Amino acid sequence: MKTVIVAGGAGFIGSNFIRLLLAERPDLRVVNIDALTYAGNLANLKDVAEHPNYRFARVDIANESQLNALFESLDAKPEFIVNFAAESHVDRSIDGPEAFLQANITGTFRLLQHARSIDGVRYVQISTDEVYGSLGDEGAFTETTPLDPSSPYSASKASADMLVNAYHHTFGLDAVITRCSNNYGPYQFPEKLIPLMIIHADAGKPLPVYGTGLNVRDWIHVEDHCRGILATMERGKSGEIYNFGGEAERPNLHIVHLIADTVCGNRDNITFVTDRPGHDWRYAMDITKVRAELDWQPQVVFEQGIGDTIAWYLDNRPWWTAVQNDEHRQFYDRWYADRG
Repeated sequence: MKTVIVAGGAGFIGSNFIRLLLAERPDLRVVNIDALTYAGNLANLKDVAEHPNYRFARVDIANESQLNALFESLDAKPEFIVNFAAESHVDRSIDGPEAFLQANITGTFRLLQHARSIDGVRYVQISTDEVYGSLGDEGAFTETTPLDPSSPYSASKASADMLVNAYHHTFGLDAVITRCSNNYGPYQFPEKLIPLMIIHADAGKPLPVYGTGLNVRDWIHVEDHCRGILATMERGKSGEIYNFGGEAERPNLHIVHLIADTVCGNRDNITFVTDRPGHDWRYAMDITKVRAELDWQPQVVFEQGIGDTIAWYLDNRPWWTAVQNDEHRQFYDRWYADRG
Protein backbone atom coordinates (compact mmCIF):
# COMPACT_ATOMS: atom_id res chain seq x y z
CA MET A 1 0.00 0.00 0.00
CA LYS A 2 1.10 3.56 -0.67
CA THR A 3 1.43 5.87 2.31
CA VAL A 4 0.11 9.44 2.49
CA ILE A 5 1.21 11.72 5.33
CA VAL A 6 -1.44 14.34 5.97
CA ALA A 7 -0.10 17.17 8.14
CA GLY A 8 -2.83 19.06 9.96
CA GLY A 9 -5.34 16.31 9.33
CA ALA A 10 -7.36 16.98 12.48
CA GLY A 11 -8.40 20.42 11.25
CA PHE A 12 -11.37 21.42 9.12
CA ILE A 13 -10.14 20.82 5.57
CA GLY A 14 -7.59 18.18 6.51
CA SER A 15 -10.14 15.97 8.24
CA ASN A 16 -12.50 16.20 5.28
CA PHE A 17 -9.61 15.26 2.98
CA ILE A 18 -8.71 12.22 5.08
CA ARG A 19 -12.32 11.07 5.02
CA LEU A 20 -12.29 11.38 1.21
CA LEU A 21 -9.05 9.38 0.91
CA LEU A 22 -10.29 6.55 3.11
CA ALA A 23 -13.59 6.36 1.22
CA GLU A 24 -12.26 6.53 -2.33
CA ARG A 25 -8.64 5.29 -2.22
CA PRO A 26 -8.61 1.89 -0.46
CA ASP A 27 -5.04 1.30 -1.67
CA LEU A 28 -3.70 4.19 0.43
CA ARG A 29 -2.52 4.15 4.03
CA VAL A 30 -3.16 7.52 5.72
CA VAL A 31 -0.91 8.82 8.49
CA ASN A 32 -2.45 11.89 10.10
CA ILE A 33 -0.03 14.13 12.01
CA ASP A 34 -1.38 17.09 13.94
CA ALA A 35 -0.25 19.20 16.89
CA LEU A 36 -3.86 19.40 18.15
CA THR A 37 -3.80 23.12 18.78
CA TYR A 38 -7.12 24.83 19.53
CA ALA A 39 -8.55 24.18 16.01
CA GLY A 40 -7.28 20.60 15.69
CA ASN A 41 -9.87 18.14 16.93
CA LEU A 42 -9.80 14.35 16.74
CA ALA A 43 -13.60 14.36 17.08
CA ASN A 44 -13.58 15.51 13.44
CA LEU A 45 -12.43 11.98 12.53
CA LYS A 46 -14.26 9.95 15.12
CA ASP A 47 -16.10 7.98 12.45
CA VAL A 48 -12.85 6.75 10.84
CA ALA A 49 -10.61 6.49 13.91
CA GLU A 50 -10.65 2.67 13.79
CA HIS A 51 -10.24 2.38 10.03
CA PRO A 52 -7.49 -0.18 9.25
CA ASN A 53 -5.78 2.21 6.79
CA TYR A 54 -5.66 5.12 9.24
CA ARG A 55 -3.12 6.09 11.87
CA PHE A 56 -2.81 9.24 14.00
CA ALA A 57 0.33 10.67 15.59
CA ARG A 58 0.43 13.87 17.63
CA VAL A 59 3.24 15.83 15.97
CA ASP A 60 4.01 19.53 15.69
CA ILE A 61 5.64 19.96 12.26
CA ALA A 62 7.67 22.90 13.60
CA ASN A 63 9.24 20.57 16.19
CA GLU A 64 12.24 18.88 14.60
CA SER A 65 12.57 16.08 17.16
CA GLN A 66 8.89 15.15 16.90
CA LEU A 67 9.12 15.05 13.09
CA ASN A 68 12.29 12.95 13.23
CA ALA A 69 10.60 10.45 15.52
CA LEU A 70 7.56 10.27 13.26
CA PHE A 71 9.54 9.54 10.10
CA GLU A 72 11.70 6.99 11.91
CA SER A 73 8.55 5.18 13.06
CA LEU A 74 7.18 4.65 9.56
CA ASP A 75 7.43 1.09 8.25
CA ALA A 76 7.42 2.34 4.64
CA LYS A 77 8.47 5.57 3.00
CA PRO A 78 5.58 7.89 2.10
CA GLU A 79 4.69 8.47 -1.54
CA PHE A 80 2.85 11.70 -0.69
CA ILE A 81 3.08 14.44 1.94
CA VAL A 82 0.11 16.82 1.99
CA ASN A 83 0.55 19.85 4.23
CA PHE A 84 -2.61 21.43 5.64
CA ALA A 85 -0.93 22.27 8.96
CA ALA A 86 -1.21 26.01 9.56
CA GLU A 87 -2.49 28.78 11.73
CA SER A 88 -5.18 30.21 9.48
CA HIS A 89 -7.32 32.87 11.16
CA VAL A 90 -6.59 36.42 9.96
CA ASP A 91 -7.94 38.04 13.13
CA ARG A 92 -5.68 35.92 15.32
CA SER A 93 -2.68 36.76 13.11
CA ILE A 94 -3.31 40.45 13.76
CA ASP A 95 -3.71 39.80 17.48
CA GLY A 96 -0.56 37.64 17.71
CA PRO A 97 1.56 37.15 14.56
CA GLU A 98 4.42 35.08 16.01
CA ALA A 99 2.50 31.80 16.18
CA PHE A 100 1.79 32.13 12.44
CA LEU A 101 5.45 32.51 11.57
CA GLN A 102 6.33 29.45 13.62
CA ALA A 103 3.59 27.16 12.33
CA ASN A 104 3.35 28.32 8.73
CA ILE A 105 6.96 29.11 7.87
CA THR A 106 9.14 27.07 10.25
CA GLY A 107 6.73 24.14 10.10
CA THR A 108 6.73 24.11 6.31
CA PHE A 109 10.53 24.36 6.25
CA ARG A 110 10.98 21.35 8.54
CA LEU A 111 8.50 19.29 6.55
CA LEU A 112 10.25 20.21 3.30
CA GLN A 113 13.59 19.13 4.78
CA HIS A 114 12.19 15.67 5.38
CA ALA A 115 10.48 15.55 1.99
CA ARG A 116 13.70 16.27 0.09
CA SER A 117 15.38 13.31 1.79
CA ILE A 118 12.77 10.84 0.51
CA ASP A 119 13.20 9.52 -3.03
CA GLY A 120 10.07 9.69 -5.14
CA VAL A 121 7.87 11.58 -2.68
CA ARG A 122 5.39 14.16 -3.90
CA TYR A 123 4.85 17.19 -1.64
CA VAL A 124 1.54 19.09 -1.79
CA GLN A 125 1.33 22.51 -0.11
CA ILE A 126 -2.17 23.71 0.74
CA SER A 127 -2.23 27.49 0.44
CA THR A 128 -4.81 30.25 0.11
CA ASP A 129 -6.09 32.92 -2.26
CA GLU A 130 -5.16 35.49 0.37
CA VAL A 131 -1.51 35.38 -0.72
CA TYR A 132 -2.57 37.38 -3.79
CA GLY A 133 -3.86 40.31 -1.75
CA SER A 134 -7.01 42.21 -2.64
CA LEU A 135 -8.99 42.61 -5.86
CA GLY A 136 -11.08 45.54 -7.00
CA ASP A 137 -14.58 45.05 -8.35
CA GLU A 138 -13.40 43.28 -11.52
CA GLY A 139 -11.08 40.42 -12.44
CA ALA A 140 -9.92 37.22 -10.75
CA PHE A 141 -6.69 35.75 -9.42
CA THR A 142 -4.78 33.47 -11.78
CA GLU A 143 -1.82 31.27 -10.92
CA THR A 144 0.52 33.99 -12.26
CA THR A 145 -0.96 36.85 -10.23
CA PRO A 146 1.89 38.46 -8.21
CA LEU A 147 1.85 37.77 -4.49
CA ASP A 148 0.75 40.76 -2.41
CA PRO A 149 -0.30 39.52 1.04
CA SER A 150 -2.06 41.95 3.37
CA SER A 151 -2.08 40.25 6.79
CA PRO A 152 0.49 38.41 8.92
CA TYR A 153 -1.46 35.23 8.11
CA SER A 154 -1.32 35.64 4.34
CA ALA A 155 2.29 36.84 4.48
CA SER A 156 3.28 33.67 6.36
CA LYS A 157 1.47 31.51 3.80
CA ALA A 158 3.11 33.37 0.90
CA SER A 159 6.48 32.80 2.57
CA ALA A 160 5.74 29.09 2.86
CA ASP A 161 4.75 28.93 -0.81
CA MET A 162 8.03 30.56 -1.80
CA LEU A 163 9.95 28.00 0.25
CA VAL A 164 8.12 25.18 -1.54
CA ASN A 165 8.91 26.74 -4.90
CA ALA A 166 12.57 27.10 -3.90
CA TYR A 167 12.84 23.45 -2.84
CA HIS A 168 11.40 22.40 -6.17
CA HIS A 169 13.81 24.50 -8.22
CA THR A 170 16.92 24.09 -6.05
CA PHE A 171 16.64 20.50 -4.84
CA GLY A 172 14.39 18.99 -7.51
CA LEU A 173 11.63 18.20 -5.02
CA ASP A 174 8.43 17.01 -6.70
CA ALA A 175 6.16 19.67 -5.26
CA VAL A 176 2.85 21.31 -6.16
CA ILE A 177 0.92 24.15 -4.53
CA THR A 178 -2.84 24.56 -4.32
CA ARG A 179 -4.50 27.88 -3.53
CA CYS A 180 -8.16 28.03 -2.70
CA SER A 181 -10.92 30.50 -1.98
CA ASN A 182 -13.00 30.54 1.22
CA ASN A 183 -14.10 27.07 2.30
CA TYR A 184 -17.32 26.18 4.10
CA GLY A 185 -18.89 22.93 5.24
CA PRO A 186 -18.97 20.55 8.24
CA TYR A 187 -16.35 20.57 11.01
CA GLN A 188 -15.17 24.16 10.45
CA PHE A 189 -13.98 25.77 13.69
CA PRO A 190 -16.53 28.29 15.01
CA GLU A 191 -14.25 31.34 14.74
CA LYS A 192 -14.77 31.51 10.94
CA LEU A 193 -17.62 33.56 9.45
CA ILE A 194 -20.18 30.92 8.49
CA PRO A 195 -20.07 28.67 11.59
CA LEU A 196 -19.76 31.70 13.89
CA MET A 197 -22.90 33.25 12.43
CA ILE A 198 -24.85 29.97 12.53
CA ILE A 199 -23.98 29.36 16.18
CA HIS A 200 -24.65 32.95 17.26
CA ALA A 201 -27.96 33.07 15.36
CA ASP A 202 -28.99 29.80 16.99
CA ALA A 203 -28.17 31.21 20.44
CA GLY A 204 -29.68 34.67 19.86
CA LYS A 205 -26.27 36.33 20.20
CA PRO A 206 -24.97 39.35 18.22
CA LEU A 207 -23.89 38.71 14.63
CA PRO A 208 -20.85 41.01 14.24
CA VAL A 209 -20.20 42.24 10.69
CA TYR A 210 -17.01 44.13 9.80
CA GLY A 211 -17.44 47.60 8.28
CA THR A 212 -20.30 47.74 5.78
CA GLY A 213 -20.29 43.98 5.24
CA LEU A 214 -19.82 44.46 1.50
CA ASN A 215 -16.40 42.78 1.24
CA VAL A 216 -16.73 39.94 -1.26
CA ARG A 217 -15.49 36.37 -0.97
CA ASP A 218 -15.65 33.41 -3.37
CA TRP A 219 -17.07 30.39 -1.52
CA ILE A 220 -16.25 26.75 -2.21
CA HIS A 221 -17.64 23.71 -0.42
CA VAL A 222 -14.92 21.78 1.39
CA GLU A 223 -15.78 18.56 -0.48
CA ASP A 224 -15.13 20.26 -3.82
CA HIS A 225 -11.84 21.62 -2.51
CA CYS A 226 -10.75 18.20 -1.24
CA ARG A 227 -11.46 16.62 -4.61
CA GLY A 228 -9.31 19.31 -6.17
CA ILE A 229 -6.46 18.55 -3.79
CA LEU A 230 -6.73 14.84 -4.59
CA ALA A 231 -6.63 15.59 -8.32
CA THR A 232 -3.54 17.76 -7.78
CA MET A 233 -1.85 15.09 -5.67
CA GLU A 234 -2.41 12.42 -8.30
CA ARG A 235 -2.29 14.32 -11.60
CA GLY A 236 -0.80 17.76 -11.03
CA LYS A 237 2.39 18.72 -12.84
CA SER A 238 5.46 19.07 -10.64
CA GLY A 239 6.36 22.67 -9.85
CA GLU A 240 2.90 24.00 -10.75
CA ILE A 241 0.38 26.08 -8.80
CA TYR A 242 -3.35 25.31 -9.04
CA ASN A 243 -6.13 27.73 -8.07
CA PHE A 244 -9.47 26.38 -6.83
CA GLY A 245 -12.63 28.40 -6.35
CA GLY A 246 -16.35 27.83 -6.14
CA GLU A 247 -17.39 30.56 -8.57
CA ALA A 248 -19.80 31.69 -5.87
CA GLU A 249 -18.90 35.28 -5.01
CA ARG A 250 -21.03 36.76 -2.25
CA PRO A 251 -20.70 39.86 -0.04
CA ASN A 252 -20.20 38.94 3.60
CA LEU A 253 -23.46 40.69 4.51
CA HIS A 254 -25.34 38.49 2.04
CA ILE A 255 -24.02 35.42 3.89
CA VAL A 256 -25.03 36.81 7.26
CA HIS A 257 -28.52 37.71 6.00
CA LEU A 258 -29.00 34.22 4.60
CA ILE A 259 -27.93 32.55 7.84
CA ALA A 260 -30.03 34.86 10.03
CA ASP A 261 -33.11 34.34 7.86
CA THR A 262 -32.66 30.56 7.92
CA VAL A 263 -31.68 29.98 11.55
CA CYS A 264 -33.68 32.51 13.54
CA GLY A 265 -36.02 34.12 11.03
CA ASN A 266 -34.89 37.71 11.60
CA ARG A 267 -31.91 40.02 11.23
CA ASP A 268 -32.32 41.95 14.48
CA ASN A 269 -29.04 40.75 16.00
CA ILE A 270 -26.81 41.89 13.11
CA THR A 271 -24.36 44.49 14.43
CA PHE A 272 -21.88 46.44 12.32
CA VAL A 273 -18.50 46.73 14.02
CA THR A 274 -15.26 48.58 13.28
CA ASP A 275 -13.51 46.99 10.33
CA ARG A 276 -10.38 44.98 10.97
CA PRO A 277 -7.02 46.45 9.87
CA GLY A 278 -5.99 45.75 6.27
CA HIS A 279 -9.28 44.04 5.40
CA ASP A 280 -9.04 42.84 1.77
CA TRP A 281 -11.93 44.04 -0.38
CA ARG A 282 -12.56 41.13 -2.70
CA TYR A 283 -11.25 37.68 -3.65
CA ALA A 284 -12.10 35.70 -6.78
CA MET A 285 -10.38 32.72 -8.41
CA ASP A 286 -9.93 32.01 -12.11
CA ILE A 287 -10.23 28.21 -12.37
CA THR A 288 -9.51 27.90 -16.09
CA LYS A 289 -6.27 26.01 -15.45
CA VAL A 290 -7.71 23.33 -13.17
CA ARG A 291 -10.61 22.76 -15.53
CA ALA A 292 -8.24 22.18 -18.42
CA GLU A 293 -5.37 20.32 -16.71
CA LEU A 294 -7.10 18.42 -13.90
CA ASP A 295 -10.62 18.04 -15.33
CA TRP A 296 -11.95 19.58 -12.12
CA GLN A 297 -14.80 21.96 -11.49
CA PRO A 298 -16.99 22.70 -8.46
CA GLN A 299 -19.95 20.34 -8.07
CA VAL A 300 -21.74 21.77 -5.01
CA VAL A 301 -24.09 24.65 -5.82
CA PHE A 302 -23.69 27.31 -3.12
CA GLU A 303 -27.37 27.53 -2.16
CA GLN A 304 -27.52 23.77 -1.62
CA GLY A 305 -24.16 23.65 0.13
CA ILE A 306 -24.89 26.46 2.57
CA GLY A 307 -28.27 24.95 3.39
CA ASP A 308 -26.66 21.60 4.12
CA THR A 309 -23.97 23.31 6.20
CA ILE A 310 -26.50 25.20 8.32
CA ALA A 311 -28.40 21.95 8.88
CA TRP A 312 -25.19 20.14 9.88
CA TYR A 313 -24.34 22.68 12.57
CA LEU A 314 -27.86 22.69 13.95
CA ASP A 315 -27.84 18.88 14.03
CA ASN A 316 -24.39 18.69 15.67
CA ARG A 317 -24.58 21.05 18.63
CA PRO A 318 -22.55 18.68 20.88
CA TRP A 319 -19.60 18.96 18.45
CA TRP A 320 -19.41 22.75 18.38
CA THR A 321 -20.28 23.09 22.06
CA ALA A 322 -17.27 20.93 22.90
CA VAL A 323 -14.81 22.88 20.74
CA GLN A 324 -15.85 26.30 22.05
CA ASN A 325 -13.41 26.29 24.96
CA ASP A 326 -12.47 29.13 27.31
CA GLU A 327 -9.60 30.26 25.08
CA HIS A 328 -11.94 30.63 22.11
CA ARG A 329 -14.44 32.65 24.15
CA GLN A 330 -11.71 34.85 25.59
CA PHE A 331 -10.32 35.61 22.15
CA TYR A 332 -13.78 36.47 20.81
CA ASP A 333 -14.55 38.75 23.76
CA ARG A 334 -11.14 40.46 23.55
CA TRP A 335 -11.22 40.91 19.78
CA TYR A 336 -14.72 42.38 19.56
CA ALA A 337 -14.70 44.27 22.88
CA ASP A 338 -13.82 47.66 21.37
CA ARG A 339 -15.50 47.23 17.96
CA GLY A 340 -19.12 47.81 18.81
